[in-house]
Amino acid sequence: MGSLPVPSTDAGRAGLTALLDQPERALIAVDFDGTLAPIVADPEQARPHPDAVPALARLAGRVAVVAVITGRPAEVAVRLGGFAGHPELAGLTVLGAYGAERWDAATGELRTPPPHEGVAAARAELPALVTGTGAFIEDKGGALAVHTRRAPDPVGAFAALRDPLAALAARHRLALEPGRLVLELRPPGMDKGAALTALARESGVGSVLYAGDDLGDLAAFEAVAELRDTGVAGLRVCSGSTEVQELAAATDITVNGPEGVAHLLATLADHLRAP
Repeated sequence: MGSLPVPSTDAGRAGLTALLDQPERALIAVDFDGTLAPIVADPEQARPHPDAVPALARLAGRVAVVAVITGRPAEVAVRLGGFAGHPELAGLTVLGAYGAERWDAATGELRTPPPHEGVAAARAELPALVTGTGAFIEDKGGALAVHTRRAPDPVGAFAALRDPLAALAARHRLALEPGRLVLELRPPGMDKGAALTALARESGVGSVLYAGDDLGDLAAFEAVAELRDTGVAGLRVCSGSTEVQELAAATDITVNGPEGVAHLLATLADHLRAP
């Protein structure tokens, strides 16, 4: 049995202790891209680290709730993650589109919101804005992501597109979310923090672990801090990368990307008592 990393903060150490002492009252939630799955140039080729899903499956029988919270459509995360038809993941919940969509493994039910008019309008205008930059558009249905990772100058394309996309978002009352060489247009009021908070309150848990890797995960890390103020212990895990170094300052443990997250989840499962 490997040893668990020691959180860098008192609140993080308390969160880990609470999770280990009462796993039946714990919520473990993770982001998908960059946390469960390595970042790749083509989003359709993203797959979880080989050790990640088996670790989640082991935890699913030991903690109250296991969840994936992602900006991806829930159906896409389920398909790429291979979460459906996995008996040991029957308790898994996938919150997609920053919590606007929900898929429950126990029933296979998928709930999605009605189309957003602003996203439809931006969809029509977006191709003209990105032409010639080398960026490509990922249509998520309820949101639009502009990736510059495959552009000849990824950082330059990202910088050049940021202001035009901010203006587009403002015209159609959308939020613009920057990330790891991606700019995402989505309806306002949707974020991983609100999704995590709602799930924690719905579940009535006593502790929460959230793991993420990008700027969009900061809202979830802030939600963990706010939940702590209400008596819910919390542990914030950064899936570390060289692209978003500022996340480490907002978290309690930093691990080495999806491989480190998978190892941490597996080690947690080792330390939790069997059901």
